[in-house]
Amino acid sequence: MMSILNQKTISNPIKISGIGLHTGKHVNLSIFPAAPNTGITFKRIDVKDMDNIVIPNFQNVSSTLLCTTIENRKGIKVSTIEHLMGALYGIGVDNALIELDSQEVPILDGSAKEWINLLLKKGLKDSDSPIKIIKIEKTVEVKKDDKFIKIEKSNVSLDIDFEINYPNCIIGKQRNKVNVFNENLSHVFESRTFCKYEDIDQLKKLGLAKGGNLDNALVVKGNKILNSNGLRNNKEFVNHKILDCMGDLYLSGFKLIGSLVCSQGGHSLTNELLQKIFINQTNYSLIELKGKHLPHSLIDKYRLKSIA
Repeated sequence: MMSILNQKTISNPIKISGIGLHTGKHVNLSIFPAAPNTGITFKRIDVKDMDNIVIPNFQNVSSTLLCTTIENRKGIKVSTIEHLMGALYGIGVDNALIELDSQEVPILDGSAKEWINLLLKKGLKDSDSPIKIIKIEKTVEVKKDDKFIKIEKSNVSLDIDFEINYPNCIIGKQRNKVNVFNENLSHVFESRTFCKYEDIDQLKKLGLAKGGNLDNALVVKGNKILNSNGLRNNKEFVNHKILDCMGDLYLSGFKLIGSLVCSQGGHSLTNELLQKIFINQTNYSLIELKGKHLPHSLIDKYRLKSIA
């Protein structure tokens, strides 16, 4: 059994190919083990003779239009990182080097399911270095019209309470709450990105969703789901938003301890929340966990099974 007090990386490299949801371009991606205290790092191996390292940090976010895009000081970008980041966050990978030969992370099936299965198949490797955790000390909130996101102090866990409200009879109003460190998150990891059929033409005009299809996204038309197999779980729409939120929260660099509530939010609102948290050092504490004492919520989650 692994120690949950110590930082982890993957045991063996992962290699996978696919297409970008928005660019429609083919991409080869590899994930390699990395040393303790290096965090998650992206490397654009198609970019030569210049700085091709891009760090997934909330300060490096250059766009939140329908995905999270990060960019380094030389203008090199990596986009649609949220599903992979959510998988790494949920399964407990602290350090990894991710190489890709195009701008956009492959969308795979539109969820984190395949990322989780690959990570579990290759396994995780423990280190001797203790994990670090960001503990929220004060309430921080961002409001935009009828949308809001708020995080409050919690002593033992990260709770995400998320609500969506779409003017569509299939998507509609959904709400779910998960305990990120205590619960089985299979239903979150398997939940796919989604859109309304009538929005597809506008997305195409914006140069987005060039690689989208029914194999990598849920598409809703009126009162019907166009995907032949329907939903994977009865809260798949809101659960996918929770997955996105997890991935975007990992741009803080560490696990968070706090209680988060969000209504009708997305990539932009989560990024604004992180910006607001870290602008004031009294909002949080950075804790290094050493010794044998551990909050009961940070249980050993690594005896997971692949998602069927």
